[in-house]
Amino acid sequence: MKKSFKIAIISILVLATFALATLFVMTHNIPVLHPKGAIALKERNLLVTIVIVMLIVVIPVFIFTFYFSWKYRASNEKARHEPDWEHNSIAEYCWWGVPFVIIVIFAIITWKTSHELNPFKPLESTKKPVEIQVVALNWKWLFIYPEQGIATINYVQFPENTPVNFEITADAPMNSFWIPALGGQIYAMPAMRTKLHLIADKVGTFRGVSSNFSGKGFAGMKFNAVATSEDDFIAWVQSVKNSPNRLTIDEYHHLVEPSENNPVTSYVLVEPNLFDQILKKYGPPPIKN
Repeated sequence: MKKSFKIAIISILVLATFALATLFVMTHNIPVLHPKGAIALKERNLLVTIVIVMLIVVIPVFIFTFYFSWKYRASNEKARHEPDWEHNSIAEYCWWGVPFVIIVIFAIITWKTSHELNPFKPLESTKKPVEIQVVALNWKWLFIYPEQGIATINYVQFPENTPVNFEITADAPMNSFWIPALGGQIYAMPAMRTKLHLIADKVGTFRGVSSNFSGKGFAGMKFNAVATSEDDFIAWVQSVKNSPNRLTIDEYHHLVEPSENNPVTSYVLVEPNLFDQILKKYGPPPIKN
């Protein structure tokens, strides 16, 4: 088989792989690339911008790699051989200047987006945010609604076009809370209170997951994040308040025990300061006088 034929086959395979990858992305609903909230949209645009800027370097490198490999192949006796070649100003400007410009662009983007997409930064809105406290357990998610006086396991609901203020901690090994369609992940750690502010632009059910391996039941730490109308959210809260389940301290201690693939469960919140008690559980002991 001739070398030229081999090169043609390899080139076709590379292009076919790229085409199939592009087709897959365009025809499949990948939450990160199909955002359903303002924060996720900004993060998607940031990802696309970074990839485009990096391609300024990547694409020429691949083009020149194939070009020089073909031009200076052993069978091409017409290729110029210059063993004493030492310097080319244009080449120097390119391989020093282009990376410098890219680094400056990345620095500006990083500075801007680090402040704009700070997960601790509240979202501006005329609507009152919904406060939801999240506790990562082994291996399930506990959602506490302190203002509504309810709690749920592996299910969270909130109104559309309304900021959601998540306060996040863990009563188990470190974990990571993530709703890909609405925004990036944030870590859940014992004795620490992290925050995440998200918003859903439309009604829908979005997949929520744990994005940090935390042991045997990690794969079952999934939940649905449901955005509904304001009226449907109020009706749902009322239905949970009619639940026979009560989230007492004793019941919480039962929930802390490791378990896998837990079903969705609703509770009436009996302990209004449960989240703070969980945080203090791993804090320093009180100072004795």
